[in-house]
Parts: sequence; C-alpha cells; structure tokens
Amino acid sequence: MAALAWLLIPLFAAVGAAIWGVWAARSRTTEDIAELAGYARFRDAMDRTHSRGESV
Repeated sequence: MAALAWLLIPLFAAVGAAIWGVWAARSRTTEDIAELAGYARFRDAMDRTHSRGESV
C-alpha cells in the first residue's frame, strides 16, 4: 500500500501540472484588449491634464 501511495504522488503532480499548463496557455485576447483600452483612456486623460498647462 505504501508503494501505491508513492506512485500516486507523481501522478497527482503530473495532473496538476497539466491543468496549470492548460490554464497558463489559455487565450487572453479579450482581457488584453480591455486592458489596452483602459491604458489608452488613461493616457488620453493624462494628455488632457498636461495640455491645459497645469503644473505637476
């Protein structure tokens, strides 16, 4: 029984690594697009603030 336990540890590690690999390789295009759009809005807001001649 102890040998079976020692064989299950690497099996669980392999399954966990496979699940993590699938999760890490997922497509993130929608999240990236939303994040880039938010960054563009931030840059526009900063440009408007600095274009009015306000000191920082």
